[in-house]
Amino acid sequence: MSQVIINSKICGFVHKVNGKRKGQNIIIDIETDCEKIKGMSHMEIPMDQTLDIRDNYVILKAQEMKCSSNCLVPCGVLHICRIEMGILSESLAKKSGSISIDFK
Repeated sequence: MSQVIINSKICGFVHKVNGKRKGQNIIIDIETDCEKIKGMSHMEIPMDQTLDIRDNYVILKAQEMKCSSNCLVPCGVLHICRIEMGILSESLAKKSGSISIDFK
């Protein structure tokens, strides 16, 4: 199981995202106070619908929930999917610690 904490400082929410591979799907559960992201809180994501930005299950779900285009949660969910699929090294991800956007 993979886990990330997404600290969306701009909107003030912290989201705890857990993911686990089950067959050809990634099961994602999200703990959050954000009403929009709660709509994404339990997803069974087909692995073959995560590799491209177009026709991407996570991105389409974020659009359905009317998430802001700068929401970090879809990106975090896709990182978990890649770890669970073996495309992104879990040890490398943990070693890097965090990903950030720094405004200057």
